[in-house]
Amino acid sequence: MSKKISPILIDVSLDENNIPELIQWSAPDGGIDKEFAQAMFLALWDGKNQETLKMDLWIKEMPVDQMKIFFHQTLVSMSETYFKATQDDKMTATIKDFCDYFAEKLELKKPPR
Repeated sequence: MSKKISPILIDVSLDENNIPELIQWSAPDGGIDKEFAQAMFLALWDGKNQETLKMDLWIKEMPVDQMKIFFHQTLVSMSETYFKATQDDKMTATIKDFCDYFAEKLELKKPPR
């Protein structure tokens, strides 16, 4: 049986001090080709060593106000992923409460639901 490989490509252009200036990514199976991004969080699970391997990058021009929104939206997304993976209503609600607290303290506007 042949297995399909679905590539996800991330290219990071660095300045002379190795600071990201440009992030571009492609996911051909998802119809994404050389899209630009200003920031990224990538987490991979190493089951053998029972630890998370992570990479977080943002371009040097990333405005702080956008980084705060990006971080908040990432936390909200993690709560949704946590629920999909565990079906744990109680902890998901706790994480979402923290996300609301985080947004309130940063004075982020709530998106319409």
